[in-house]
Amino acid sequence: MNRPVVLISLESPYSFWQFADSPLHSLCAAFPHVEFRAVSEEVLPRGLVDVDVFFGWRFEPSWLAGAPRLRWIASPAAGTDHLPVAEANSAGVALTRSYGFHGRPMAEHAMGLILGFSRGLFISQRAQRSRICWKDDLAEEFFDLAGATMTIVGCGSIGEHLARAAHAFGMNVIGVRRTPTAAYSSGIRWMHTSAVRQAVAVADVVVDLLPANPATDRFFDHDLFSAFKPQSLFLNLGRATTVDQQALLTALDAGHLRGAGLDVYQPRPLPPGHPLRHHPRVVLTPKSSVFSRTYMDAAVAFFADNLHRFLAGQAFNGLAEAPTANSPS
Repeated sequence: MNRPVVLISLESPYSFWQFADSPLHSLCAAFPHVEFRAVSEEVLPRGLVDVDVFFGWRFEPSWLAGAPRLRWIASPAAGTDHLPVAEANSAGVALTRSYGFHGRPMAEHAMGLILGFSRGLFISQRAQRSRICWKDDLAEEFFDLAGATMTIVGCGSIGEHLARAAHAFGMNVIGVRRTPTAAYSSGIRWMHTSAVRQAVAVADVVVDLLPANPATDRFFDHDLFSAFKPQSLFLNLGRATTVDQQALLTALDAGHLRGAGLDVYQPRPLPPGHPLRHHPRVVLTPKSSVFSRTYMDAAVAFFADNLHRFLAGQAFNGLAEAPTANSPS
């Protein structure tokens, strides 16, 4: 019987997202009966012809035709909207996402944005260039986190990690998703997606962690922003397509929102003259919420656990299914 072949293509301009010699040696030691090939993107897709498993950042639908032995596509990313889930499912190829290690850096990023607004750090950074003193400005703008409410829309494993960080600051947390567990669990008050208007109406901070699918397209629209509690803060660390950016700008210009912290937006990068770039109540970050020095180690560990499952004929963790129009999260 042929040895299973795993093709790995995980190139990145950032060292913490690169697949280096150390994780490759670890996989070879842990799976001596598996052949691992680490290749550059230039080798794809012709390198897939005799491969059983692919582990990488991206996979084009057209590559499936040249991969007759392929049985599993593994991604270190949490989202799958950039991957051919439906095409893989139709071809009988499993596709898995990863989870469990994105939550810590994203929670840190979210809390950094929240603290920047709540303690007036962003105002101070702007004012220090031209003002002698801006203490009065901060006295009007700051807000306390202790006792405040955070609503997380699309609250999965990343949201639960963020909830723990919010609790450390004394915040109350509402988690919104289509499959809530109990009324209260993990210190989170759960609400169904159908009650999202009620959930944002009581929130001082609303965090969007929704995935991209047909049901979440422009989920945050004029109608939903109008339901927000006045002077609340909005963060998007999910997907850009889940927000109607014109509706967001309207809510900001009307003073209904205190501010917005956006790690994702369309297009990316935004043109130099885009109003989101210049809005005084908007802080942009360049899709950096998942930056972590330990990212690749954790991604390889998640993959290795699933590889054990694959070889043993067991169910995968993170198995992705094609999204439908009524599955917001």
